[in-house]
Amino acid sequence: MAAYKKDVVTSTIAGTGMVPVFYNPDIETSKKVLKACYDGGVRAFEFTNRGDKAAEVFAELIRFAEKELPGMILGIGSISFPKDARKFIRLGANFIVGPQFVPYIVPVCKWHRIPYMPGCGSVSEVGRAQRAGCEICKVFPGDVLGPKFIKALRAPMPWSKIMVTGGVKPEKENLEEWFKAGVTCVGMGSNLFPKEIIAAGQWSAISELCSNALKIIKESR
Repeated sequence: MAAYKKDVVTSTIAGTGMVPVFYNPDIETSKKVLKACYDGGVRAFEFTNRGDKAAEVFAELIRFAEKELPGMILGIGSISFPKDARKFIRLGANFIVGPQFVPYIVPVCKWHRIPYMPGCGSVSEVGRAQRAGCEICKVFPGDVLGPKFIKALRAPMPWSKIMVTGGVKPEKENLEEWFKAGVTCVGMGSNLFPKEIIAAGQWSAISELCSNALKIIKESR
């Protein structure tokens, strides 16, 4: 079951402003990446349900974080079905993220008192998710919709807390544009974890990417 209270999860995600998004079928590689992110200042991490070994690896990451990484909050992404939400919550997921808004997942997360951050691609979808109780909505795909969409959405809905995912880069110009548009946080995947760096096991390079990105985010707010 979730180790962190709902308000702690949402405040941590909003406070740091960045959630790394990662999947790898190898347990040891995933642990190294998680530790590298932690060393870089990350405190909320999204492992994605994108492979046959996702549940097995996620369970190990939960145990690893509990023993070695105090304060690291783990959630699961790419969730589109209630049964998968329930499975990963049993394994210890502290938040659920999806590529789309699935109303049937809402009561599952409410029952277990964890945040549900669904993917939304329109103002209406964000509104429906908010009325269902989703405090932070994921705008996806970010690189298609762009910062102008965020700015336009928040003009009539300034209370909206948005996590944008898709195409976000750990670069000053990119991050400044998103945060000036009004996002609460960003989800960052492949651009934060270059394949060549993972293959070479250059974990300190990932820590540096995370640290620099968090610094830019802090300065951009």
